[in-house]
Amino acid sequence: NVWPIDPEAGATPPGFPGWPQGRRFSVVLTHDVDTARGVARCEQLMALEQELGFRSSFNFVAHDYDLSPNLRTKLVNHGFEVGVHGLEHNRKLYESAETFERHAAQINSYLKEWGAVGFRSPCVYHNFEWLHQLDIIYEASAFDTDPFEPQSDGLKTIFPVHQTKVPGREYVVLPYTLPQDFTVFILFREKDISIWKEKLRWVAEHGGMALLITHPDYMSFDGNLGYDEYPHE
Repeated sequence: NVWPIDPEAGATPPGFPGWPQGRRFSVVLTHDVDTARGVARCEQLMALEQELGFRSSFNFVAHDYDLSPNLRTKLVNHGFEVGVHGLEHNRKLYESAETFERHAAQINSYLKEWGAVGFRSPCVYHNFEWLHQLDIIYEASAFDTDPFEPQSDGLKTIFPVHQTKVPGREYVVLPYTLPQDFTVFILFREKDISIWKEKLRWVAEHGGMALLITHPDYMSFDGNLGYDEYPHE
């Protein structure tokens, strides 16, 4: 009864000033690139979004595959954003405070090298206190409601959350508020986007942020569908 919509998440936070230029709600498109297969499909996804007039962020894992600097540069030069999606796509980052501290030093190096200001943890694990160690403006490893994630503690809000506990190390949490493509199309085998439409309509009605995570890893651009793929259309 809290998926895809948790009614409690629609409340406007105290002091929320509204969206710039009087907009009714906001839309954010993000992509997590988990594997080398996903890397190989980034340019096709970028071209598709350019054709539709969209720009998005691509979050890359630093150590799991080869990531060409040329791809990062091409994305940025065409108005897209590049973020860091951890060093490895597993839960090691949060094994202990000591492990996180070691990873954080390397993640900060990649943030600087890539000119990135955003971070999303692998598998959207999160510890908002530890994340103050990262040199970021925003963090995107949370959601309003998603009982199907291994760490399923939803924020119960469809608005950004300002984390100010460590002075000088503040950042904003951007929760994803539309279900992930993997959940909808791979786990549940849905054949259309009706779940997204239902949730988007609700987010818009409540003036919130519609933030979507999709993965090029699972998108088929050639019409040949594997068991863990869905058509990009």
